Amino acid sequence: MALNTKGLALFLIIGVTLLGWGPALAAPQTPAAQEPFDQGVAALNQGNPTLAVQKFTAALKLDPQLVEAYINRGIAEMRLAQWADAVGDFDQAQDLAPQAPEVFYNRGLAYSRQGILDKALADYTKALQFAPKDWQIYYNRGNTYLDMGQAPKALQDYNQALKLHPQAPQILYNRSLAYLALGKSAQALADADRIIALQPGYARAYFTKAQALEKLGNKYEALAAYRHFLKTGNPDADAALLQKALGRIQVLESH
Repeated sequence: MALNTKGLALFLIIGVTLLGWGPALAAPQTPAAQEPFDQGVAALNQGNPTLAVQKFTAALKLDPQLVEAYINRGIAEMRLAQWADAVGDFDQAQDLAPQAPEVFYNRGLAYSRQGILDKALADYTKALQFAPKDWQIYYNRGNTYLDMGQAPKALQDYNQALKLHPQAPQILYNRSLAYLALGKSAQALADADRIIALQPGYARAYFTKAQALEKLGNKYEALAAYRHFLKTGNPDADAALLQKALGRIQVLESH
């Protein structure tokens, strides 16, 4: 029986190495816009998105054609969970730079976080036209397919992402979810074990390991994996999964 994985996928959103999430740098055409633009970049780098929005807004008043200010203000707005505002800024950036993959990628993220999955999918696909070797785009498009219930397409994107970035535990984790959704428990278990070998502290890997073991009929090994996840999972970020793990433990112990 395929598992419902909706809501369990990890989206790449926060991190200095991600496409579009580090400030885009360019010299404003209007010299007076340089100072507020640089201040906005500094604020983003220092983890102050509220100030960054203010500074990029000031820069745009002086240079309305500054595409990097729209992109970076959109990034700052995403960090503030202001998804609709971010989409508006990426729309403006697209008008000025219609072939910039970071515009489509980041707008795809903003749509994803609002649950507008068809538009997110379209933006990720467009981004890949201009950046066909960026593993992060394949990864997030795979997440969108997974949340849309299209596990076979998600699996294709995760496989492509892993070709480009073979040691990324988050890709392996989400691929294990796709395998579970497809009823391929042995492959899901292999991915979970690979994650644990690469990064033993990756707690969610024990949850998918437990799910796969349970489907394979390995009750006691599944219980051990669920219990390990209960000890190591993040009480905030993993709250829903921890509840599910506890529920499965209770069911397995009662049989």
